[in-house]
Order: sequence, then structure tokens, then C-alpha cells
Amino acid sequence: MVFVDGVRTPFGKAGSKGLYAETRADDMVVKVIRELLRRHPELPPERIDEVAIAATTQTGDQGLTIGRSAALLAGLPKSVPGFAIDRMCAGAMTAVTTVSSGIAFGAYDVAIAGGVEHMGRHPMGEGADPNPRYVADKIVDPSALVMGSTAENVHDRYPSLTKDRTDAYAALSQLRYEEAARAGKISPDLVPVSTRSAENGWGLATADEPPRPGTTVEALSGLKTPFRPHGRVTPGNAAGLNDGATGCLIADADTVRELGLPVGMKLVGYAFAGVEPEVMGVGPVPATEKALQKAGLSIDDIGLFEINEAFAVQVLAFLEHFGIADDDARVNPWGGAIACGHPLASSGVRLMTQLSRHFAEHPEVRYGITTMCIGFGMGGTVIWENPNYTEGGAR
Repeated sequence: MVFVDGVRTPFGKAGSKGLYAETRADDMVVKVIRELLRRHPELPPERIDEVAIAATTQTGDQGLTIGRSAALLAGLPKSVPGFAIDRMCAGAMTAVTTVSSGIAFGAYDVAIAGGVEHMGRHPMGEGADPNPRYVADKIVDPSALVMGSTAENVHDRYPSLTKDRTDAYAALSQLRYEEAARAGKISPDLVPVSTRSAENGWGLATADEPPRPGTTVEALSGLKTPFRPHGRVTPGNAAGLNDGATGCLIADADTVRELGLPVGMKLVGYAFAGVEPEVMGVGPVPATEKALQKAGLSIDDIGLFEINEAFAVQVLAFLEHFGIADDDARVNPWGGAIACGHPLASSGVRLMTQLSRHFAEHPEVRYGITTMCIGFGMGGTVIWENPNYTEGGAR
């Protein structure tokens, strides 16, 4: 299976003053689908076999079987089917692994996979009705239902992961993103989105809204800890509440050759794993171990890492487990969600798109992974191979 290309909208801050306060979630998906087709005129739209779009809160303008509805709104032929998918933060990642599995089975040749989250219109869990037995029967700790509290629990479990370390990691994420944006690394992934404001009129979103250039550890150290008095998780060392959409083209190798599509990277394998919901942030650890074992690889074979930064402590738990330094240059080289944002179900494809860009710049690296923690106690990891790889790094 081949990751052909990926794009995303600029990510916005959720809320009444954010970029997308008056923009529909499904219209963001439409922009992504149309941009993929615009960038790849060699792909006839009627050749698309499936459109899989994820959303964590499947209601309102990101409900109504959004994969199908967005495909119709984007102008794809009515013969192209679509569906919605939900695995919380790993929705877009699961959309990719699901259509890839369909390709492996021979059901599809080409598919679009992605995700959207409009957290300003639809806060996580809006309209949900958790079964009271979760707590009454002690199936989960009550803190499992509050993501920030689960991050505090990870701090408890790993005392070496101090607030100083998470603040330092968060500042590094902001710095790396700032440097990448200044170098023109981020903008190629973005599709401009027209925005509307009843107060300010029409606008155009061309850059991510959440980043805070110039962030320092000193500034982060004084932020409040909303999930626990005298806690360690702050708005500065966690991803914010964001709006945005992502999408990518996945295809089989024969179709890529037939149509002349580019090869961004090749899928090697993937795995999802469960952990205790109250420490969901450690999910990437068993997911990665499982994926590596199935692929016959070890962590030493991985040369690039794109780890979703829901919380800095969750990234550090992964790095500490595998013996990787907090500031390792192979990890999130262009920063991560702490800087650019984490619109839940969309983020998996952002990780993949950036990894494919890294591969193009690093022919000496053969394998990379995209990995993320998932609410309710899960982790997901996808292993990718660099099509530009040549031993020794020569092209």
C-alpha cells in the first residue's frame, strides 16, 4: 500500500473567536478532497473506490456519514461511496489503516482517508451519555473520562517525568515548529480555506492559528494546572482545543504505477493496543511494540518518529520507555500538536503527511513511524518505509 500524498487545512483555535468559528466542518473536508484532486489531475475521480472520514463527535455538521456527504459536496461522482469512522484521536489513522486493509484484500485500488474535528462547534463528548456502570462497577477510574486527568495520572505513574521536563519539551516543540514554518516546511501541506465572520466579513486561512512563537520554559512554568491543584499538566504543555481537517490518497502499487501517482511512502504494518483508560497516554508504547513485532523490526530500525503531542508527558513516556532522549532530532523534527494544534480525529493524517515530507529529505532513513495515544485507553502505531531510501543515504 502506498501513501500517495496528504494535505490539511490550517488548524484553528476552537471557540467563538477562532478561524473557523463560522465555518462548517464538512466544508473543511470538502476543501481537503478538492485539493487532493487538484494536486493530482492524473487521478480520474471515478477511480476513487472509497472515502473514509473520521470524526470523534459525529453530530451536526460533522455527522451524517461524513465520508459520503463530503464526497458528494466535493463533486466526486455519485458512484464513489464513503463512510464515517471513529476511534477518537486516532480516527484519521484508523481511516488510513482501514482502507489500506481493503486495498490489501483487493476491495479497493484508490481511496481517500482523513478526518475532521470542529471542537468549537462540537466539544469532545458533546451529546454522549457514558454508561453509569463505567464508574459504578469500577470498570474504569473516574479520571479516565477526563483526558487532562489521565495525563496527570501518567505523571503519577512515572515520577521521573517532571513538570520541568514536560515544559522543556513543549518549548522545544514550539521552537521546532517556528523554525520549520520560517523555512517553508509547513505551508506545502496546507490548503487555504475561506472563512466567514458575521462581524469581520470574509477572510482566508493560510496558516495555523495555535502556535506561540518565542515560547520559553520560564513562561510555561507559571501557567495554571486546571486538572489538579498543584498539578503538572498545563495549557502550555498540552495540545489545545482546535478545528481542522486532513486527507490523503492511499493506493495499491499497481494503480500508482498505472496512473503515474507519486509515492510518498509505503505502508509496512500497523497495530492498535489497549491500556488502562486512566493512563491512556501510555498507549503508543504497547501499540509500537506490537507493530514492530508483527513487522519483524526493532525500535533501532526506526529513523524518524512522528508522535502526536496530545500531552508532553505522553510523548516523554514513550521516549523514556524506548531509551530515546527528550530532544532527539529524529522525533517530531518540525514540532508537533503542542504547537500547531490537535483537532482530534484529523491528526493521524497530519503525522503521516509530515513523515512523508521528512522521508523525501532523508534518504538515509529507511523506516519511520506515526504513533498516537487514544482516549479510553488505547494507542495506535503505523510503520512506514521510505521510497527514497538508499543505503548510505545517496540518492
